[in-house]
Amino acid sequence: MSSARLTGEVPQELFNLPQLHEVVMSKNQLSGVLTMPGSIGTQLQTVDFQENVIVDVAGISNYKKTLLLAMNPVCSDKPTVAFCTVQKPNVIAYSTSMAKCNSASGCQSGQGQNPANCGCAYSYNGKMVFRAPSFKDVSDTVRFQQLEETLWRLLGLREGAVFLSRVHFNEDNYLQVQVSLFPSTGTLFNVSEVSRIGFLLSNQTYKPPPVFGPYFFIADQYVPFIVAGGKKSKFSTGAVAGIAVAGGVLVIALILVGLFALRQKRRNKELKERSTDPFASWGAAQKDSGGAPQLKGARFFSFEELKSCTDNFADSHEIGAGGYGKVYKGTLVDGIRVAIKRAQSGSMQGAPEFKNEIELLSRVHHRNLVSLIGFCFQQGEQMLVYEFVAGGTLRENLVVRGTYLGWKKRLRIALGSARGLAYLHELADPPIIHRDIKSTNILLDENLKAKVADFGLSKLVADTEKGHVSTQVKGTLGYLDPEYYMTQQLSEKSDVYSFGVVMLELVSGRQPIEKGKYVVREVRQAIDPADRDYYGLRAIVDPAIRDAARTPGFRRFVQLAMQCVDESAAARPTMGTVVKEVEAMLLNEPDGEGSNSAGSSATEFDGAGRGAPSHPYSDVEITRSSYGGAGDASDYMPYFEVKPK
Repeated sequence: MSSARLTGEVPQELFNLPQLHEVVMSKNQLSGVLTMPGSIGTQLQTVDFQENVIVDVAGISNYKKTLLLAMNPVCSDKPTVAFCTVQKPNVIAYSTSMAKCNSASGCQSGQGQNPANCGCAYSYNGKMVFRAPSFKDVSDTVRFQQLEETLWRLLGLREGAVFLSRVHFNEDNYLQVQVSLFPSTGTLFNVSEVSRIGFLLSNQTYKPPPVFGPYFFIADQYVPFIVAGGKKSKFSTGAVAGIAVAGGVLVIALILVGLFALRQKRRNKELKERSTDPFASWGAAQKDSGGAPQLKGARFFSFEELKSCTDNFADSHEIGAGGYGKVYKGTLVDGIRVAIKRAQSGSMQGAPEFKNEIELLSRVHHRNLVSLIGFCFQQGEQMLVYEFVAGGTLRENLVVRGTYLGWKKRLRIALGSARGLAYLHELADPPIIHRDIKSTNILLDENLKAKVADFGLSKLVADTEKGHVSTQVKGTLGYLDPEYYMTQQLSEKSDVYSFGVVMLELVSGRQPIEKGKYVVREVRQAIDPADRDYYGLRAIVDPAIRDAARTPGFRRFVQLAMQCVDESAAARPTMGTVVKEVEAMLLNEPDGEGSNSAGSSATEFDGAGRGAPSHPYSDVEITRSSYGGAGDASDYMPYFEVKPK
């Protein structure tokens, strides 16, 4: 947590954590006296508070390992003391052994020596940056050889065709490794191979050994195509100049002769395409035929069709609004009710990008996801047409007086939404990270079947404009993964954290942050395993399901939720694991929520009496003030205040 704008004194309790290997909080504004307690975790190897404003130390004799306090006021009058000296590691970082190969001096410029066969080839290079490795030894041969093996094996390369170098911890204290990947045959990767490998690494489809934790990949430009194709011409300079002049004159003459006719023809063609083919401008790099994209299960709607079914986008049809634009309800000519998301001018993206996103969303089909029915790309409009889910959001159903959600119904809602999210993570191609899981993005139909909404375009559009799709922190206060917030690196486990908060909403009926209290912290502090009746949560459990707290499934549900909101992403379960756990709970749960429950399985959903909540298609995020005050963000940081940027 270097350079994280942390302030205040360092609590002694920080050093008691039994699994803590190091504390690195350099380049902050931590102040006061640094006290090392009498009881320190046995795994703690390094304590680094360099470049803070610590004025004194106490209990230093209790800690015998590495302590770094250089460039603090406490060191101003004792620069020779060990902990005030800037220390540099003297270990030799790992690099792939090339002992069996001779020198690579015989290789052409830009080539490297392939560790697999010692031949010269153009490697595909990049940096792998691991955000939370569970080790610090950059010379650990066993672990880095495991990384090499998983890279060549899972990327489909020849055995041993991976070279690792420049292993170090960067200024953000992330483990950075330079990776060179060599082709299995020949001396070059072709375009499709480079694209395939780049996709697997950049989209984190490749999974490294668990000890390395989450990562991101920064690819270097693959220049061998230019090198291989850039052979010198055999013509003399004079000949080249003569050919160039003659060719230029010929080209200019042809242009002058045909310019007027060409412009007229092009203008007529564009006018015709705009009136008859709205997809003519969708092609990227002139590779698209201009026809409508081939989409499975999604149809093209004309602007006039959607205008007609919404009475010219009348205010009476508006059912939501947000950063993407407005949402309207409508009824198609065949009687199907739909929800239409109409992008406002500032939320639109380029035609090829819009086409790519539509093609992606059209491939996502699951009964627990809100389905994309179609789209419109006409007259300067970008619109998405979704199925209409009439039952309202989970948040509305938890608070509306006319709705009763018993414990078993809540388990089914959790199971349905978990299945939808697991599909996005594990079965969608490419995988999709939702980034904004919350109770207002889980919709319920008339039978209380859960459907996850807002999982695609509306979030990607906003980020595409800024160019920070993978790093910009996006989400809603109260559901935001603290590790994602601190590192600005996104993974599926960020969605798992948010889903854990939703699970606690199902238990408590409360919003994540209510009256200045964060539900995750409140539950964590209240849990009492000795309380056989309510698990210590009697004051927190929603009164509507308080009796259910005495069932074994309730206790396991809370435990699973707390695993999902673990501060370490690596310790959280996958959504597939969550699905299996909730399924098991439902199978073991006694019936008792009405006659319809007795015959239902974990995959069925029974109805319930309800009021008439307003429709949920709005992506307006709940503001900090509505959650209970500006100070709520500090609940994510257990010890320190985070200064606003």
